[in-house]
Amino acid sequence: MSSLAQPLAESVVQSVDWLAIAPPTIAAVVGLVVLVVDLFVGDAKKALLGWLSVAGLTASTLMLLPLLDGDRSTFCLTGDANVCSYTADRFTLVIQFLVLGGALLAALLSVTALKDANRELPEGEFWFLLLSSAAGAALLPASRDMATLIVALEVASLPAFALVGIKRGDRKSSEAALKFFLSSVTATAVSLMGVSFVYASTGTLYLTEIANEIQNVDGQLHTLAQAGVVLTLVGFAFKTAAVPFHFWVPDTYVGAPLPVAAYLSVVGKAVGFSGLILVTVIALPSYADVWGPALAALAALTMTIGNVGALRQQSTRAYSAVRLLAWSSVGQAGYLLVPIAAAAYSQDAEKAIGSTVAYALMYAAVNLGAFAVAALVARTKPLNRISDYRGLYASRPLSALVLGFFLLCLAGLPPGIIGLFAKVTVFSAAVDAGLGWLAVVMAVNVVIALFYYLQWTTLLFRAPEGEPERHRVPAPLTAAIALTAVLGVALSGAPQLVLRFSDTGLF
Repeated sequence: MSSLAQPLAESVVQSVDWLAIAPPTIAAVVGLVVLVVDLFVGDAKKALLGWLSVAGLTASTLMLLPLLDGDRSTFCLTGDANVCSYTADRFTLVIQFLVLGGALLAALLSVTALKDANRELPEGEFWFLLLSSAAGAALLPASRDMATLIVALEVASLPAFALVGIKRGDRKSSEAALKFFLSSVTATAVSLMGVSFVYASTGTLYLTEIANEIQNVDGQLHTLAQAGVVLTLVGFAFKTAAVPFHFWVPDTYVGAPLPVAAYLSVVGKAVGFSGLILVTVIALPSYADVWGPALAALAALTMTIGNVGALRQQSTRAYSAVRLLAWSSVGQAGYLLVPIAAAAYSQDAEKAIGSTVAYALMYAAVNLGAFAVAALVARTKPLNRISDYRGLYASRPLSALVLGFFLLCLAGLPPGIIGLFAKVTVFSAAVDAGLGWLAVVMAVNVVIALFYYLQWTTLLFRAPEGEPERHRVPAPLTAAIALTAVLGVALSGAPQLVLRFSDTGLF
C-alpha cells in the first residue's frame, strides 16, 4: 500500500525551481522585511528602509544573471512538463530587467523625495508598496497561464493605487488615486469576464493549451470565445494607457509623488504590454484577424491623441511639465502598440514583438531620466511648470544637457540615436507587415511630437529670467540621473545592441 502511495504523492507534489523564481521572490520578501522592520525602527532611522529596499531591488536584478544560460520553467503540469505556469525565457528576462531596473531607479528617486517630504509620507508603507508592486510586475512576464497572469497584474496594480494616494491630506493625490482605482477595477472586471469566457470555451487556463483548444471550439461556443478575446484585450489595453482607456493618466501622474509617476510611466506600461503580448501572440494567435485590426486602430488613436494632448500643454500652467510627460507617455504607448499589431500580419511575429521590447527599453531609460531631472527641478520649483526650466543650463549645465538629450531621444533626433533607431525598428515592423497606413500615421505623429520636445529643449538654453538658483543635489538623485544618462549615451553609441532583443525566445 505504501509503495503505491509514494509514486502518487510524488506526482502530486511539484518541485520548485527557486533560482527561476528568485527575482520576483526576493523583491516580495524584502518588501515584507521592510514592513516588519518599520515597526521597530525609530523616526530618525527610517531612511535605512529606503536603502534596504534599494539593496533588495539590486539583488533581484542581479539574480537575472544566472538565468541567462537557458530557459527554465517551474510549476508545470505533472502529466506534461512542457505546460508550465512560470517560464524564465529570454522574453521574461528582458522584461524583468526593464521592470526591476525601472523600480530601482524609481527607488533612488524616492529616497530623496521621502527625505524632502519631511515625514509627510509614511516611509515603511511606501517601500512595502513599491516592492510589492515591483514583485508583481516581475512575475507577470513569466506567467504562462491566465490565472497567474491576472494575479500578477493585480499584485502590480493594487499597491500602485495606494502609492498614488499616499500623500496625507492632499486632495489632488486622493482624487488621482480614486480615478486610477475606479478605472482600473472596471478594466480588471472586464478582463476577468473575458478570461472566464475563454476558459469556458477551451477548458484550460494555460496559454499554450488555449492556443490549441480555441481553434477547435464547438460551434455553439464560438461567439463566447470571440467575446472572451475582445473583453480580455480591453483589460490589458487599459494597463497600457491606450485610447480610450487613457483618461486617468494626466491627473494620476500629477497627483502622485513624482517618483511614483516615473514608476507608473515605465513599469506600469511594461506590465501592460508584456501581458498583451502573452495573451495575443502566445494564447490567441488564431484570432489574429480580431486583435490585429483592433490593436492597429488603438495604436493610431493612442499616438495621435497622446501627442495632440502634449502639444496643447501651456508652459505657464502648474504641473505642465509632468502633464506633458504624461501625455507624451500616452503617445509613446501608441508607438509600442504598432509592432504588436504588426505581429498579426507579419510572417515573422517574433521579430515584430522584438521591436516592441527594444523600443520599451529605450523609452524606459530616457523617460525615467526625464522624470529624474523633473524631480531635481521640483525641489526648488514645486509647481513644475515647463517655464520653470527656462535657463536651466545657466544653473545646472549638466542636468540641462542630460534633459535635452533625453527629450531628443524621445523625439527621435540626433544625438539621441537610440530614439531614432527604436522608431525606425517600429516603423519597419509596420511596413514589413503591410500596414502602410499605420506607418504614415506614425510618421505624422513623430513630426507633431518634434514640436513640443524641441520647444522644451530650446527653453533649457535660453537666458534665465532671474538669478539662477544653485543648491546641492542629493547623491541618490544624482545617481539616478547619471545611470539613465550613461545608459542612453551607451545605447546611442552602439544602437545595434537593441537588435539583440529582436529574438525574444517566445516561439
